[in-house]
Amino acid sequence: MKMCYQLFIMSLLHLLALSLLISVSGAKFSGRPGINYGQLGNNLPSPSDSVKLIKSLNAKRVKLYDANPTILAALNATDIAVSVMVPNQLIVNISKSDSLSDDWIRSNILPFYPDTKIRYLLVGNEILSSTDSELKSALVPAMRKIQRSLKTLGVKKVKVGTSLAVDVLQSSFPPSSGEFRSDISGSVMKPMLQFLNRTKSFLFVDVYPYFAWAQDPTHVDLGYAIFESSNVTVTDPVTNLTYHNLFDQMIDSFVFAMKRLGYPDLRIWVAETGWPNNGDYDQIGANIYNAATYNRNVIKKFAAEPPVGTPARPGEVLPAFIFALYNENQKTGPGTERHFGLLHPNGTQVYEIELSGKTTEFKESLPAPENNEVYKGKIWCVVAKGANWTQLGDALSYACSQGNNTCDPIKPGGPCHKPDLTILHASYAFSSYWASFRKTGATCSFNGLATQTIKDPSYGRCEFPSVTL
Repeated sequence: MKMCYQLFIMSLLHLLALSLLISVSGAKFSGRPGINYGQLGNNLPSPSDSVKLIKSLNAKRVKLYDANPTILAALNATDIAVSVMVPNQLIVNISKSDSLSDDWIRSNILPFYPDTKIRYLLVGNEILSSTDSELKSALVPAMRKIQRSLKTLGVKKVKVGTSLAVDVLQSSFPPSSGEFRSDISGSVMKPMLQFLNRTKSFLFVDVYPYFAWAQDPTHVDLGYAIFESSNVTVTDPVTNLTYHNLFDQMIDSFVFAMKRLGYPDLRIWVAETGWPNNGDYDQIGANIYNAATYNRNVIKKFAAEPPVGTPARPGEVLPAFIFALYNENQKTGPGTERHFGLLHPNGTQVYEIELSGKTTEFKESLPAPENNEVYKGKIWCVVAKGANWTQLGDALSYACSQGNNTCDPIKPGGPCHKPDLTILHASYAFSSYWASFRKTGATCSFNGLATQTIKDPSYGRCEFPSVTL
């Protein structure tokens, strides 16, 4: 009887110790968001200066899109938790080779670990949005290889994952209907969730209410998208859960999609979220006012103590990275892609912001938004100020080689032929190309060489084609 009592006491003490350990470790896992540190700019501060700026934002975590050795060295002994990434182009080969996986860890992680606090390793970025079937099939095997290499080489406390865009869902509204796309649900997502669950990792997701709102601003309330709506709610008819903002709605669609595959409790990490502070004329709502309002509110949500979670997961910590540290001038695509930064490339803030969530009032007033309504009128696509002249020739050739008689007016004898004025020819070609192919997905970008204008660049008999909204 005495022995049983002693065993009971020992078991009880063990449980209490375990409970205390869980409690302490849970307390250390803060909801304060980190920052995404992209490098697609030719005018960005050095890594050492960038780390100082990251600290000035009160960020405790940072996510890289590679394993840049200079940045990892600058993060040495800073106590900033770091997420690194295996580049997309290496995934297929790593999925087939233990030695390649080991080599990548030896070259990119071991020189810095543990002095640089590497805690997360993402295998690729938005791989499942790709049309490359071989790449998608290689994703989970590559994740397994990387996990095995970390263990083999003695790297501990590093969670392996991959980032997913919302287009991995084929259904997301109402949230209870959340379901992964049929082409990846059984073949990729189920084994991925099994891996993440077994390794106690996270489902890393990129969630942008901006894009969901901008696609349908007539029916989606802007206030609901930026956490400012006091009278708009959405109730899920199946669960009766009530939503007060678009972000929670989007997160919970992932919760229910995972539940559908048998993983109702797998943790979610918001790998990217943010709002653009500027954009093209045809991009509604991309302005400083909306960006500051959204980011301040979402940071307050993440950092709340006690944590608020979402309607499907109330009270749970939702770790996150805000996108992004800088406005990056070499990102391709629409203008918003180059304007998600909290900071200008010179290190100054685009608007007052910090990541602790403790600041409730900011000193400077925000500029009134001027593009919360769809722009109506003509837009042209011309050479951007400061464009690299040496790259204009190739861009001009591309625009003129796509058919549809795009460049006939700048040929010899044409009304816009000015052989000594490359910029004029390129501007015509860009505008003509964009006007011809915008409906099929063409953008006014040309790798950052072009920009939109609402000032008609036509002259004399030379009339530039335009897009009319």
